[in-house]
Parts: sequence; C-alpha cells; structure tokens
Amino acid sequence: MDTIDIISILITVSALFSYINYRYIKLPTAIGLMAISMALSIILMILVGLGVDTVAAAEKFVSRIDFHDALMEGMLSFLLFAAALDVDLSDLTKQKWTILGLATGGVIISTVLIGTSLWLLLELLGFKIDLVHALLFGALISPTDPIAVMGILKKAGIPKSLEIKVAGESLFNDGVGVVVFLVILGIVTSGHDLVASDVVFLFLQEAVGGLLLGLILGYVCYRLLISVDQYQVEVLLTLALVMGGYSLANTLHLSGPLAMVIAGLMIGNNGRTFAMSDHTRANLDSFWHLTDYILNAVLFVLIGLEVLILNFDQTIIWIAPLAIGITLLGRFISVAGLVSIMRPFRQFTDNAIKIMTWGGLRGGISVALALSIPASDERNLILVMTYSVVVFSILVQGLTIEKLVRGGKKFGQIND
Repeated sequence: MDTIDIISILITVSALFSYINYRYIKLPTAIGLMAISMALSIILMILVGLGVDTVAAAEKFVSRIDFHDALMEGMLSFLLFAAALDVDLSDLTKQKWTILGLATGGVIISTVLIGTSLWLLLELLGFKIDLVHALLFGALISPTDPIAVMGILKKAGIPKSLEIKVAGESLFNDGVGVVVFLVILGIVTSGHDLVASDVVFLFLQEAVGGLLLGLILGYVCYRLLISVDQYQVEVLLTLALVMGGYSLANTLHLSGPLAMVIAGLMIGNNGRTFAMSDHTRANLDSFWHLTDYILNAVLFVLIGLEVLILNFDQTIIWIAPLAIGITLLGRFISVAGLVSIMRPFRQFTDNAIKIMTWGGLRGGISVALALSIPASDERNLILVMTYSVVVFSILVQGLTIEKLVRGGKKFGQIND
C-alpha cells in the first residue's frame, strides 16, 4: 500500500465519520470524529477478544502510518498557519505579557511539577521510572495544543479577552515545549547532562530563530501579495509560504511551528488588510478554512485509530488515571501561580484559573512527541500515559468546558 492509498482511505473514512457526526451525533468536529474512531477501534478489539479476527487489516493499515511524521512534518504547518490567520494581532498584542508568561514559564513550571510528582508517586507505589523519563513526559504533555484548543473554545462562549489568552498561549507554547522536550530527550539518548550553554543555544536557535524566520518569510510573502491582484496566485503564494517555509525551518534546525504562527499572524492581519481585495480575501479564507477542516478531521480520526497499535499492558494501565490527575494538577498550579503574580498588573475574570486549567487541552502534538521517543521500557509507559491524557482532555474536558463557562456566567464569575 503506497502513500496515495493511505491518504485516500483516511480521507474517505474522515468524510464518512464527519457525515455521521454532523447528521446524527452533532458533537464538535474534533470530539465527534475522535469518539467515533475510538469506538470503532474498541469494537474491533472486542471482536478479536471474541475470536473474530477482523482487526488484522485495520491494525496493519494504522501501523503503516508514521503518526509523528504525518503530523509534525506534514499537517502541523498547515494547521498552525490556518489557526493563526484568524487571530486578531491587536487583541493578541494587548495580552502579550500574559501569553508570554504562560507560554514560557508556564510550560517549564508544569514540566517540573508533572515530572517530579509522577516520579515520586510511582516510586511510592513501587513502580520504578527514571526521573529524566518522568520529566520527558512532563515536557511533552505540558504544552496545550492549538489544534484542539481553538476549535473547541470558539464554541464555548468564553469572554474574548480570556479566549485570546488561552488561544495565544496554545499557539506559542509549542515552541518552548518542543525545546524543553528536545533538551531532556538529549539527556536520555546521550546518557549525560547537557550544560547550560547548550540549553540556551538550543532555545535561541529553535525558538528565537523560528520567530525571526517566520517574520522574514511572512514579510516577503506580504510584499509579493501587494504586487498582484489574482486570488489564485495569492492563495498559491500562501501555500508556498507554508510548505516551503516549514521545510526551510526544519533544514535550518529552527522551530517550524513558531515560524508558521508568526507568518500566519502577519498574512492574516497585514496581508488581509493591505494586500488583498475583498474577492481575494474571501477566497483565501475559504481555502484555508476548508484545509483546516479537512486536516483536523484526518488528524482526530488518526488519534482515535492509534489505540489499535498501542500496547495497553494491564500492569501499567492503572497508571493512566494517575497521569491524568497529575497533569491537571500541574496545569492548575502553574496557571494559578502565574495568574496570581500577574493579577495586580493584568485583568483576569474571576473564574479565569478554572477555565484556563480545564480549557488547556492536549492533542496530537503530545502523541507525536511521545512516538518520537526511542524504543525502551519507559517508552510504552509514556505512550499509554500520553494517550490517556489526550483522550481525557478532548473527550471529557472538551465536552464540559462550555458547561463550566455557563456556570461561571450564571454565578457572575465571568463577564464579557
């Protein structure tokens, strides 16, 4: 089975599940598609337990898909650019210090809290895991996923200022999270500690370099857009920006996700305002909204199908609820601490900490990072914990965030 066959099957399955969800289940797209995919996977696994060998072909198909490469080297650039296109830069600028604090300090604090807490609790329960591997889990699970967050929060009805904080954090904390993950992974694979200068250089190269590259590429594309007035050419230019820019960032060992966020913000704001006619703007939006919908559908179908190839060992499955609880607690403490520090200088709604904690969803990026860990005894444990947190995050937190918001408004804790 070659690549085109795999893509064809995924698109067909995604289209069928999208229809079922829209016509009958009526859940938000990401939640509905992942729920249907997981339900199908579980049914297939039950049939195998009953002696019906129906899962072999499906398992073989899913195992042929490199989830890490499909997301991190393929879909992610399109999804982040499309998400950034719809963010108002002026609103984002008003919340810049809050977003910066949450996207940097929040990720680092959460990584340490989750990693050390998991390590200590597992030690107390008699389950051995190295501290560095526990921190590796903390690093990959700490960043909130913009792909999961933004699609769900738009329908939750939270105040605009709070939506910008959560969405802005999710757009930018991936760069920091990936750098922290790579630093800890370097320690795991090399067997020795990295010196502080290595960490600083890696951060500057990945994060700051990615931001600068995105700014340069976005400006070049913006200047090209000004000089033409044909929507087909302008859409093609933005497509080249995403595909070529992300490949260039990877070649230069810079943060492709951060580069795409900055480029998307520039085209979505300056490009829309000064470089496009109304006709071009409408066509550009239609193209990227459709691209975003299709890739989101495929991504969350894939997340649901991944359960077929994960090894849910009975000896470690009990750790999943523990990982979920620790992840939520780490998120709560890091958010509460930073909000408390910033509250004298920035305005927050009364229920902000609860919503930012519960609305900090995890998604495909965490799963992709977990799958990139080299084979080891700890890898399967980390995969099970990561997948469990992601599923709980999207299905439980994603379905209840709107109720939390409505409850806050009812009791006067949230004001628009």
